Amino acid sequence: MNSDIEIAGDPLALPHLLPHAPAHPGTVAGYAGVIRELAADRASWAPLVRYDPTLRWYHRLRTGPGYEVWLLSWLPGQGSGRHDHGRSFGVFGVLAGELTERGSGTRVLTPGTVRVFAPGYVHEVTNDGLEPVVSVHVYAPGLTEMPRHCSVGPAVTRSAPA
Repeated sequence: MNSDIEIAGDPLALPHLLPHAPAHPGTVAGYAGVIRELAADRASWAPLVRYDPTLRWYHRLRTGPGYEVWLLSWLPGQGSGRHDHGRSFGVFGVLAGELTERGSGTRVLTPGTVRVFAPGYVHEVTNDGLEPVVSVHVYAPGLTEMPRHCSVGPAVTRSAPA
């Protein structure tokens, strides 16, 4: 008599028939997933965080083909200054605390908030609160430039070089 196992094969052997999960993300949704995974795993990043009263602290968490992931801390009053990310696009999120982003409008970013931006997007990020903040940033391709912009006038999108 034939059973389902005889007809279909061993169900425990099925994983070899499924497509392999990519080792590295390659889409905006994948990069946002990296941020969500880190947010859910505080133990993986919290021991690494340092606070520097003179400069924003940052630490590269990982790299992969065509991207890099950075962990940043922000003490009250610290900010990025107005800038863009050259030819890189980015995805960033707040892991602890609140950041204020000024670009095409002003947004208060809380834990769980994920922002996506294209190459040439001009913005400024600051810790306007009273508590330290931790954020995570994914850049693709990896960040090679961060041109500064005048802090006077409305934010505009800079044309990314071809």
